[in-house]
Amino acid sequence: MKAIWKGTVLAESDDTVEVEGNHYFPEAALRREHFRSSSHHTVCGWKGTASYFDVVVGADVNANAAWFYPEPKDAAKEITGRVAFWRGVEVVP
Repeated sequence: MKAIWKGTVLAESDDTVEVEGNHYFPEAALRREHFRSSSHHTVCGWKGTASYFDVVVGADVNANAAWFYPEPKDAAKEITGRVAFWRGVEVVP
């Protein structure tokens, strides 16, 4: 699977975990130069508290376009250390 935004590959891996239609990539698969920490957080009742990254390609910023669960609840342990995408980031085989 590949995560792509603005023609740039953000992450690539054969080892994704699909949850609720979202592919969670191993953190090691991220091309870190395209990510910066965000202060945004959300809460999911069964997964826990999500943290976010802004996605950066050149001068373009896609705020909070990647998320992860630093300490997921037991029901979501399989996404520990993994990152998912939205907000126009394409995830393709």
